[in-house]
Amino acid sequence: LGMGYVFEELIRKFNEENNEEAGEHFTPREIIELMTHLVFLPVKEQIKQGTWLIYDNACGSGGMLTESKEFITDPEGLIQSKANIYLYGQEINPETYAICKADMLIKGEDPDHIKFGSTLSNDQQNLQFDFMLSNPPYGKSWENDQKILGVEKKGSNSTCNDSRFSVGITSKSDGQMMFLLNTLSKMKTDTPLGSRIASVHNGSSLFNSDSGMVAIRKHIIENDYLEAIVALPTNMFYNTGIPTFIWIITNKKSEHKKGKVQLINTTNEEYFSKMKKSLGSKQNEMTKEHIEKITKLFLENASNKDCKILDNEDFGYTKIIIEKPKSIEALKDDEKFAKLKDKDKILEKLEQLEKNPQNFKDRKEFIKFLGVKLKKSEENLIIDSDKTNNTEKIPLKTDIQNYYDTEVKPYVKNSWIAWDSASVGYEILFNKYFYTYTPPRKLEEINNELEKLEKEVQDLLREIVQ
Repeated sequence: LGMGYVFEELIRKFNEENNEEAGEHFTPREIIELMTHLVFLPVKEQIKQGTWLIYDNACGSGGMLTESKEFITDPEGLIQSKANIYLYGQEINPETYAICKADMLIKGEDPDHIKFGSTLSNDQQNLQFDFMLSNPPYGKSWENDQKILGVEKKGSNSTCNDSRFSVGITSKSDGQMMFLLNTLSKMKTDTPLGSRIASVHNGSSLFNSDSGMVAIRKHIIENDYLEAIVALPTNMFYNTGIPTFIWIITNKKSEHKKGKVQLINTTNEEYFSKMKKSLGSKQNEMTKEHIEKITKLFLENASNKDCKILDNEDFGYTKIIIEKPKSIEALKDDEKFAKLKDKDKILEKLEQLEKNPQNFKDRKEFIKFLGVKLKKSEENLIIDSDKTNNTEKIPLKTDIQNYYDTEVKPYVKNSWIAWDSASVGYEILFNKYFYTYTPPRKLEEINNELEKLEKEVQDLLREIVQ
């Protein structure tokens, strides 16, 4: 075992110097340590005995797997479990796969539990797991996997025959949430503990409007799987400084957490320290004290300046399209509209609306006002239903009609709600919940500073002239 840790230290040194892509980076040990605390400590009493399976679907050199087992079984640790722990993983990179297999062999683990190949298009772990920890590649194309899976585009959505991805399929430019779907498909449903997942993602996972990502977030939140999200400090990874977040997911929430999501903000300097010497993009680090402080926030589950407890519905919205007639000028320039037999009557009615604006209950009421019979395609010639400019996101807890009456109707005349366009989605806007107002500087203070700078410039000019 000691030899295994020597080997792992060599791996760490190699990875620090050789990981180059933002989506393929070695996970710093303190991030793994934080993840193990968040995943295992809430259930530490249940895992002191028994048999438990741990899985990483983008396992790299296997650090998350071995650190997880060490955290659970350390005789001087926080859990001190005597349980049987089995490690499983899959890795696409041949070099890191070989390193992981070798590390497992040296540490007395079963190297056959580590599989080679793409987790997305060639999944080789047909088991369900108790715990899953992962730092999948984010912002990286999975176009080749899509081709192998036979992904087909149908309207704004994509489908494939792999049941793991029936919830939704993200765009080919970023496959990070597909790794999360893979872990969801491997959750245990018939055990008291269920499964617990910790997965690292970038900010795109929280709010990207890609239809696949929206569908995945909706599935996770509406099934009450999302327990917490931890915002990590920037510059924590060796070759990327982008903001990152740990998702904590479980299908067996404790009673007091049901219907709730915990957001933890660790981006202020209370939760990390500057490194004396940077390692690539890694300028910040977490000490054991920082990890303990964050873990305490998580376990106490109480709202304060760095922790918010919110209802699942707080992240939800109904997206609707606001429709209205096109302008008279636009219609007069439209060759297709010019061919309508009732075009003059329609223009006459629209001129009435310009003089006496009114709002309508729906499209049907507007067409009735026009007093003409139109096919659907002809209606679309007259109505402006541009999804880009006429879309509103209404919080789930807000009545749609009331929102329209107060926030839209006074400013968009002759409009109505396209009720058939309504769709529910979810987004997690971290800054919305942790924003701190900073008052602007006083004008007097700014003016004094400008005068001081002006005086300094004049003094410098005098020196040059002399």
